[in-house]
Amino acid sequence: MHELGIMCNIVERVLEVVESNGLSEVEAIVLSVGEQSGVVPQYLHSCYPAAVDKTMLENTLLEINIVQSNAVCKSCGKTFGLVESKGVCPQCESEDLDIVSGTEFILKEIRAR
Repeated sequence: MHELGIMCNIVERVLEVVESNGLSEVEAIVLSVGEQSGVVPQYLHSCYPAAVDKTMLENTLLEINIVQSNAVCKSCGKTFGLVESKGVCPQCESEDLDIVSGTEFILKEIRAR
């Protein structure tokens, strides 16, 4: 489960931002996780308590927004959901496509004071 290492890195980065900006409280950490990112949101939630243990982030919420995987068909130009279509264009049935979203993993927001 590489999510624990990922979550520890996120917590480390948030603590750096808190220190460099003189913040006293962090309400929430918001992540954007793509469906095709290779990161399992449920595992991030499971690892979070261990990652924030004995830090000022112990009472901070973790919010995860799932980013849908979308693709554009190179044959007909249709944009569609990659997961729902199982990698096949629903319009022309081509498998020649470009993924345009859903592979990202982003620390989107730190809500703090």
